[in-house]
Amino acid sequence: MPQMLLPLFPAEATSINDVLGFCLRGETVFYFNGQMPIFSHHKSDMKSFRLISSQLVVNEVVKQSEIVRAFGVSVISVKRYVKRYREEGAEGFFKPRKARSSKVLTTEVLGKVQDLLIQGRQVSSICEEFDLKRDTVNKAIRDGRLHRIENGKKKMGVV
Repeated sequence: MPQMLLPLFPAEATSINDVLGFCLRGETVFYFNGQMPIFSHHKSDMKSFRLISSQLVVNEVVKQSEIVRAFGVSVISVKRYVKRYREEGAEGFFKPRKARSSKVLTTEVLGKVQDLLIQGRQVSSICEEFDLKRDTVNKAIRDGRLHRIENGKKKMGVV
């Protein structure tokens, strides 16, 4: 005769479904199957949360609706992360995001803009002259592709 699995969770645990629960102890979130912890992560580690919740859905331990109800996340977020897990696996949550390359600030334009910055021109006037957005130039300054010059010295920062 098969033994019945009792849903015994630690006293402070919140139930996700009949066999799975979670609780916050200090700064760490623990996931439990009964009394046995199966995973943990720092409470601010959203990548690990997305990984474990997606893995639990894909492995059919929980339903997407149970994750939504238990953690208060949106349905579309859960669907998006489950899709990522199915397509890319665990590594999909931890690889760096792809940055779009600059199509406006070509090497030639960067050189011209840098020359004007060295001459002490304001970012706003340079943007008007080259029909650029201020955010584009300020991002290039933050990224270190451009440098502002004030009083003969390089200045890192945006205007």
